[in-house]
Amino acid sequence: MNDAMLDVRDLRIGATAYPPGEPPREIEIVHGVSFTLEKGKVLGLIGESGAGKSTIGLAALGYGRGGVEITGGEVWVNGRDILKGGLRGLRQLRGAEVSYVAQSAAAAFNPAKRLMEQVTEAAIHHNRFSRSDAEARAVALFAKLGLPDPETFGNRYPHQVSGGQLQRAMTALALCPQPDLVVFDEPTTALDVTTQIDVLAAIKEAIRDTGVAALYITHDLAVVAQVSDDIMVLRDGDMVEYGSTDQIINSPQEDYTRALVSVRSIEHAEKPPTPDPVLRVWGITARYKGTPFDVLHDVSVDLHPGQTLAVVGESGSGKSTLARVITGLLPPRAGGIEFAGRTLSPALERRTREDLREVQMIYQMADVAMNPRQTVGTIIGRPLEFYFGMRGAEKRKRVKELLDEIEMGDGFIDRYPAELSGGQKQRVCIARALAAKPRMIICDEVTSALDPLVADGILKLLLDLQKIENVAYLFITHDLATVRAIADSIAVMHRGKVVRYGPKSQVLNPPFDDYTDLLLSSVPEMKLGWLEQVIAHRRMESAGN
Repeated sequence: MNDAMLDVRDLRIGATAYPPGEPPREIEIVHGVSFTLEKGKVLGLIGESGAGKSTIGLAALGYGRGGVEITGGEVWVNGRDILKGGLRGLRQLRGAEVSYVAQSAAAAFNPAKRLMEQVTEAAIHHNRFSRSDAEARAVALFAKLGLPDPETFGNRYPHQVSGGQLQRAMTALALCPQPDLVVFDEPTTALDVTTQIDVLAAIKEAIRDTGVAALYITHDLAVVAQVSDDIMVLRDGDMVEYGSTDQIINSPQEDYTRALVSVRSIEHAEKPPTPDPVLRVWGITARYKGTPFDVLHDVSVDLHPGQTLAVVGESGSGKSTLARVITGLLPPRAGGIEFAGRTLSPALERRTREDLREVQMIYQMADVAMNPRQTVGTIIGRPLEFYFGMRGAEKRKRVKELLDEIEMGDGFIDRYPAELSGGQKQRVCIARALAAKPRMIICDEVTSALDPLVADGILKLLLDLQKIENVAYLFITHDLATVRAIADSIAVMHRGKVVRYGPKSQVLNPPFDDYTDLLLSSVPEMKLGWLEQVIAHRRMESAGN
């Protein structure tokens, strides 16, 4: 035990809760968790939001964010209990012996400073390297992590590189001081599958070559299976299961772990199209105001009643832009939109109230899609007032019916968004859309911010509601597992163009075009060695070309 690089013993972490209408009270959010980690090994921490993953990872730096406090136990790093070293000891530890890679590199970097200055800052501050040596090490890390033009990459500002490149730059920042431990906190969650593969491979190779120990925090078991030696499954601050990656993936012992392994087991039979589509989009070409180039090029798709059209592609492929055109927020330069047999005005302000009612939208981030000062009843009730003139008891009765439809119940009607979980917030947004009795709902990445088990519940709910309401979904996503679970037809977009389109059974079966093949091959599989196989295959193809 004492030879471990990181030794966590009976860790307990608490916080202050502020229940509405009640006095503040102390709660424990991590309950006596223990584990060890040797140098050169990777431990994956996995579980739903609120499981304690990031809280435990940050405890390795002796840090509790958002009022969280380490209330008991010990955290030993390199043979000393860092919780007893005081603030000075923690300052010497952080950024030197232990470093951190945040989920959102875009939010973590200072936009006013060049990347080189930020990547080398900790190494210079802790006297690990001179400035010239730190910069040389940064360049070497840029090259190792596959960043373009490593000699000059550090001269750029954060906004001048892509999200995947910025995430790799943050990995370089964490590795530059030659730490003994790196805490990776959901480093690929916000990335497209193709970018995720590159970043994941770069992280794994960097860990192997530098010999650091790592905690890898994620809610995606397929991802953590590619980089971890061992996995600890967490739920509600408790350790559910702890074992080798092979054992957790192939022989899970606990019901909760088995549920994580089998997530996305939804099987949705593809429905044949009806004679007349509810939505026809033809020849759409569009550009944003003030820009000289088009972002959509001759896009044409159909969506049929009671069916789901999945629009897939990387960030920047034009998926959400297409949704903006359909909703009237971005008038196209060419082409048109027909809905329920009538031509829609290209501009939102010229559409009728009926046009607005029949096309609803559910957004990616439920947190920012609801007014935090309004109750659930008010949020869901607003469309009932606006479109149907409902008031008082009639409106409240319908809100309760909608809450039953989304499997929450009327006990939530007087709660505020802050009192709901992420999955519950998204269900409320679904109910708000359904309140208008739409014929079509645009779902813009509605499960990408949710944990797999919660996302699975949302997808099942959407499919059930589709059968009841016969509503059509335009489902925007970069998650191919979601597409397989819910789609009837698929449009694959790349650089503003539809490169593959048709029924799910055709689009997801070979022969593939190069881009669709890249997308499909980038979806992580719950299989040991999958990442190495994908990278080896791509290197062979690259060498062949």
